[in-house]
Amino acid sequence: MVFSSVTFVFYFLPLVLVAYLLLPARNIVLLFASLVFYAWGETYFIAVLMVSIGLNYLFGILIEKSYDEKRRTTALFLGLGADLGLLCLFKYLNFIADNLNVFLSTGGYAPIEIHHIHLPLGISFFTFQAMSYLVDVYRRTVPAERNIFNLGLYIAMFPQLVAGPIVRFNQIADQLHKRSVTTDAFSLGVRRFVVGLGQKMLIANILAVPADAIFAVPSEGLTPAIAWLGVVAYTLQIYFDFAGYSNMAIGLGHMFGFTLPENFNYPYIAQSITEFWRRWHISLSRWFRDYLYIPLGGNRKGSYRTYANLFVVFFLCGLWHGASWNFVVWGLFHGFFLVVERVGLGAVLERLAMPFRHVYSLMVILCGWVIFRSETLTYAGDYLAAMAGRSAGDGMLYSAHQYLTREVMVILVVGIIGSAPVVPFVRDFLQRACASRMSAGGHIIQGSRLIVFTGLLLLIAMSLASQTHNPFIYFRF
Repeated sequence: MVFSSVTFVFYFLPLVLVAYLLLPARNIVLLFASLVFYAWGETYFIAVLMVSIGLNYLFGILIEKSYDEKRRTTALFLGLGADLGLLCLFKYLNFIADNLNVFLSTGGYAPIEIHHIHLPLGISFFTFQAMSYLVDVYRRTVPAERNIFNLGLYIAMFPQLVAGPIVRFNQIADQLHKRSVTTDAFSLGVRRFVVGLGQKMLIANILAVPADAIFAVPSEGLTPAIAWLGVVAYTLQIYFDFAGYSNMAIGLGHMFGFTLPENFNYPYIAQSITEFWRRWHISLSRWFRDYLYIPLGGNRKGSYRTYANLFVVFFLCGLWHGASWNFVVWGLFHGFFLVVERVGLGAVLERLAMPFRHVYSLMVILCGWVIFRSETLTYAGDYLAAMAGRSAGDGMLYSAHQYLTREVMVILVVGIIGSAPVVPFVRDFLQRACASRMSAGGHIIQGSRLIVFTGLLLLIAMSLASQTHNPFIYFRF
């Protein structure tokens, strides 16, 4: 069950909202709903989530109650080891075995045989949340949570359970104990949810069709036109897919009285890769900064140590996204440009005009998405070569016209406009223009908003009725 499904929008969410608003013990109601939500898609693997909740509850208390630093540190590392053990077991064991088998086969040894292990939805997200909780308890940033239902809700809350944003315990600890659902917050939540659902259904899902089809074209069939169309479509697809989910999660949070952190800030307007990572998947970037980069020494121990720390962080950032060398190379690719910008490219970029900085950033981002989306590194290399004009395709069997329908062209334009802060600019302009008219201006803005959201809801309803299942990209991470 995903947010962009009829079951969720018209059945699950209304029932949960009614139960949440009418019944006492709201945290238990929301925790139960979250476990049902997760079990709907994972069934037996809900046990993994419940084990994670139980282990982190016990280790959090153990860390806080340990009477000396050595015991506290031991409890922390045992807790982190348990979290990482679950993550490695389900996400990386097959990957590790496959790579070891390459070396074993060259030495004439029998391969390691492991049956395919299912990857539970969102395990990377709720594991990182659990780890940040233990570290924060160790740092005495927050007290250990004594109510297991509250901690369970923090780890398993369904709005952000399977695809973020990654929430720190200290960001919502007070809200877990006391919060209220106001009319304004609920209204804001509905608007954010509808916007996110529109981003997913009306942009990401439509652009997924040409993106998936083009990245399935054999290397020998690629042409520059096809390759560029495919990567542009995927670049917009992944943004509106993931940002759409984050908007829906934040909107749902408001409906239940929670304020969840923002996760995107128009990343494609970035003028450097450093700026891109301040705007893209913000909760993950800050997690790596606070729980890995700074503890490794950050930029406090000299230039070479800083560069090494950046490569370590982005190696693990790539690996976090998936058990594949493509993801690792994608992470190192971004890490390389972050280091180069620190070495001196950043100073050069500052002297260039804004359009040149923007073009540089987009080219790096686009090339990175090719590595990220391709099934193999070999295919990624062939795809990048096609983008550079070195392709084997003649355009006879595979042509850009096959994928560039009128609908796709319109959505590409809409996506490009929507990936820049055009809508906030227009909204602010209208508010300033109407400010002098006082109440009349307010009525105009409210009326315009009502018309826009009514039209958006109609389009979404039509899309829900006509489209087949199309899960969020980040569910597999």
